[in-house]
Amino acid sequence: MKDVGGQAVIEGVMMRSGNVWSVAVRNPEKEIVIKKENVRSLPKPLKLPLLRGVVALVQSLSIGIKALLYSAEASGHEEEKPSSTSMFFTVFVAFILGTGLFLLLPLYATKLLGMIFHSVNTSSLMFNLVDGLIRVIIFLAYILSITMSKDIRRVFQYHGAEHKAVHAYEANEELTPENVDKYSTLHPRCGTSFLLIVMMMSILIFSMIPKDWHFVWKFLSRIMLMPLIAGISYEFIKYSSKKMNSVFVRMMATPGLWLQKLTTGAPSRDQLEVAIKALKEVLEVESQDAGLKEREGNALIR
Repeated sequence: MKDVGGQAVIEGVMMRSGNVWSVAVRNPEKEIVIKKENVRSLPKPLKLPLLRGVVALVQSLSIGIKALLYSAEASGHEEEKPSSTSMFFTVFVAFILGTGLFLLLPLYATKLLGMIFHSVNTSSLMFNLVDGLIRVIIFLAYILSITMSKDIRRVFQYHGAEHKAVHAYEANEELTPENVDKYSTLHPRCGTSFLLIVMMMSILIFSMIPKDWHFVWKFLSRIMLMPLIAGISYEFIKYSSKKMNSVFVRMMATPGLWLQKLTTGAPSRDQLEVAIKALKEVLEVESQDAGLKEREGNALIR
């Protein structure tokens, strides 16, 4: 059984399995519309541990943007499809804002705290512990602020529907709304948990940066180390999702599951139907591809 992952979008859900992804969206006429695409297979060197996490993150971002744009158009929230130039500018601005909010601001705030409380500067670990704590607080404040939006809360319900559908698939249940609804809206292999693991891992990795470095070098080194942190965090998420029977792994994964209570909601039957449709589409393509490979293999044998 292949790992299946997904993402909530506007009035819909995107699912990915192997080298195919699909997004199902409920349009203004209350019909479920589908978009499917194949994903280019990666060369073996890019599938190596640590490196594959960074590649997967870039791929997920690209697919997520495509799915989000389609969902905005299909659901009637966007009359015109944005141009590639405007989309690039939007992503670039989001990257700059994210870097400033989650890397620059915590680092500068920790520097100011170090000038007031000298204990903050006693060691690189203590400095980065405070820096990491501030980063987590900013992240939680951001999550709590966006949950005030009615539209975001609806997206979070689709996020819950996505998790329920994946749980049912992994349990080999028939994919019906009644069966899917029995499962939890929390899943260990989730982007929300990944982000929290990244923040926790950054405390350890950033502690390797000498505490007497200049502020600018500390900031630039944090940016340079982010791919390594993303790679390690990806490997942990991938490992922990298969080892939840381990007490240690459960303890490490629990904060991420708690955080998901803020980013998922109880879905309606209509939302479950959308998540199931998206999942069935990728599973159908995967099944067709497997059947084609089997027929090609039999032909070679003959």
